[in-house]
Amino acid sequence: MAILINERTPMIVQGFTGKIGAFHAQDMINYGSNVVGGITPGKGGQQHLGLPVFNTVKEAVEQVGAEASIIFVPPAYAADSIMEAADAGIKYCVAVTDGIPTQDMMSVKNFLRRFPEEQRMVLTGPNCAGTISPGKSMLGIMPGHIYIPGNIGIVGRSGTLGYEAADQMKTLGIGISTSVGIGGDPINGSSHRDILEKFEQDEETKVVLMIGEIGGPQEVEAGIFAKENMSKPVVAYIAGLTAPKGRRMGHAGAIISASGESAAEKVARLKELGVTIAPTPSAMGETVAAVLAKL
Repeated sequence: MAILINERTPMIVQGFTGKIGAFHAQDMINYGSNVVGGITPGKGGQQHLGLPVFNTVKEAVEQVGAEASIIFVPPAYAADSIMEAADAGIKYCVAVTDGIPTQDMMSVKNFLRRFPEEQRMVLTGPNCAGTISPGKSMLGIMPGHIYIPGNIGIVGRSGTLGYEAADQMKTLGIGISTSVGIGGDPINGSSHRDILEKFEQDEETKVVLMIGEIGGPQEVEAGIFAKENMSKPVVAYIAGLTAPKGRRMGHAGAIISASGESAAEKVARLKELGVTIAPTPSAMGETVAAVLAKL
């Protein structure tokens, strides 16, 4: 099963012929992802990495049946690329680009709302590591070798903490159904809650690990959703227990500005909602293993 992508999902790369796009496209191809081409305006009709280059996403959808896209486009143009993908009928888009202006992302969110919900493109990111369904497909920049197939779903704002969790679980012989990076920006395409809903509907996923951080209400909203709607246990790690209030901490979204947004407050609220808390980043794997053992 898995969520969002599988071994059959036809993928394109926006920013295909650029240095970064080409590097990660080749990595995705090597992993076994069904990459069917890429987009670089002005270079349509050429071949790159043995695959066709298109001028527009619409051409790629019409000619090679693209359903998913990954964005390696500079920040100034990335929002337009995301909206182009949505307008062309792409079903799932990963925006890796960091530094997209907040105002641009507001425009993207408003644009996506114009589509009926059943036709609306799913967006994860920006500023994310992407999505991987181990053994099936990778639409992202993560090191694929640290993920083994299994039944644990991961959703996180931090890419590197997602890698750490997957590596800890691999050491314990625990595999991943799908790992989804939603990005660290204050305005992102999908929330923790959105991804939890997809994991709840996935037969392959038995436990979900949610990796959060200070700033914003997303993790607690996801905890409320889990308590009211999920049959599967949720484990959470919240980064930033020692972060000072009011100081921006790396990720654009990681700033405590209101009551309930510090890591300690989030942890307390999530415990009340029945979420199992991993106390430290090094305990993510063993905490998931303990929950899995009870099933």
